[in-house]
Amino acid sequence: DFSERAMVKTVVESLSSVTRDLVDFLPPGLILAISSAYIDEGRWISSFWQEFFGSVVMIACTFSAGKWIGSTSVNVAWVSHFFGVLAADSFCGGPHVNPAVTLSMFALGKDSYTSAYVKIAAQMGGGLIAFPLFHAISIAMKWEPFGGPEFNMDEAEEHPVEAFLSEFGATLLLLFLIYLVNWEIHFGKFHYIVKQSLTAIGIRVLIELFPTAGPAMNPMLATTWAVFGVGSKYEYPEEIEHYFVYWIAPAIAAIVASFAYAIYAGDKFFGVKLPIGPFKKQVPSSKKED
Repeated sequence: DFSERAMVKTVVESLSSVTRDLVDFLPPGLILAISSAYIDEGRWISSFWQEFFGSVVMIACTFSAGKWIGSTSVNVAWVSHFFGVLAADSFCGGPHVNPAVTLSMFALGKDSYTSAYVKIAAQMGGGLIAFPLFHAISIAMKWEPFGGPEFNMDEAEEHPVEAFLSEFGATLLLLFLIYLVNWEIHFGKFHYIVKQSLTAIGIRVLIELFPTAGPAMNPMLATTWAVFGVGSKYEYPEEIEHYFVYWIAPAIAAIVASFAYAIYAGDKFFGVKLPIGPFKKQVPSSKKED
């Protein structure tokens, strides 16, 4: 009996040690993010993995620009970023990979609440995996490690306000660009490649125009980078300014952009038909049927 108890104790202690090591190794929140894939009996599981792997590929393809590729040439880095945006979208089936974009799609009725929740959880999961994964690859291959969006929390008191306005403006313009090239202009048989090219160019221009807080233009990127890349705590930021700049600003931008587009196009806004608009030229019903 004593030997059996000793064996059971050894097994439990080993299991405890393995569990503790596993918890220390896994990015915080990853298990919760992955468990979201099976909400509603797994109805949204394909969307989850599309967003999850899309986020990993997006980070690999766009953050490698200027680090793994084009570290000594701005032009090469720009070209690399351009093709990275195209590759991340085409390889993964056009995921949002951005909570602000997903919030806008929910506001405009393109996504249900559950679908939006699952997609945002997947985006966070992908980011939590991607940054430590690619950092490990960088160290192993002796390449320059990735950076990420951040701003100095210790600077003047007005700096978070400037960062907030920067993220708000950049995200607002990004969403208007997405609406324009996806829904308002059609480029014929080359529509996909042209609209993705314009999106890639637009993102790069916004990065140059709004440098105060990165920019992130994407809450997932800012927070998952902060978890891994800012300091060595491997935990979520404690400063409320982080969430003020990187979540509240993009969320407000998404709501404002969605409201403006709903007025313009006549779409519902959070399920409500607005009393003003549409200003967009409406297609006659006979042509819709054709």
